[in-house]
Amino acid sequence: MTQGERVNEVRKKSQLTMDQFGERLGVTKTAISYVVNGKRNLTEQMLKSICREFSVDEEWLRTGDGDMPQKLSEEEEVSALVSDLLEDGRDNPFFGIILEIVQTYNELSPASQKVLQEASKKLVENLSKKKEG
Repeated sequence: MTQGERVNEVRKKSQLTMDQFGERLGVTKTAISYVVNGKRNLTEQMLKSICREFSVDEEWLRTGDGDMPQKLSEEEEVSALVSDLLEDGRDNPFFGIILEIVQTYNELSPASQKVLQEASKKLVENLSKKKEG
C-alpha cells in the first residue's frame, strides 16, 4: 500500500470527503487528491497534521509498518475526548454545558472553589478504590 493509499484509508475511516479532510488539515481538496493519487508526496507538516488530527501512528503512515491507530495513553484519550467536546461550540450541546460549569465555578468564592476541588479529589479517590476492589 502506498503512502497516498494510507492517507486515503485514514480519510475514508474518518468518513470525510476530500474537501472535509483537507479542511481539517488546512489544505485544499486538490492537495489531498494529489497525495492520494501519488502525484505529490506528503509534506512533513501534512504528515504530522494527519497523525495529530486523526490519531494515526506516524510509522504506519510513513512506511505501512505497524497499525494505523496511534496508541494513546489514558490521559491522551481523555484529553482528545475533552477537545472533541469543546470543538464546534455552536453545534455541540456539550460545549454549552461545559461553558456553564466553568463560568459558574469562576463565579464562586475562592473558599467555595476549594470545597469543590476537595470534593472532586475525594470523588476520584472513591472511584479509584471502587475500581480496584
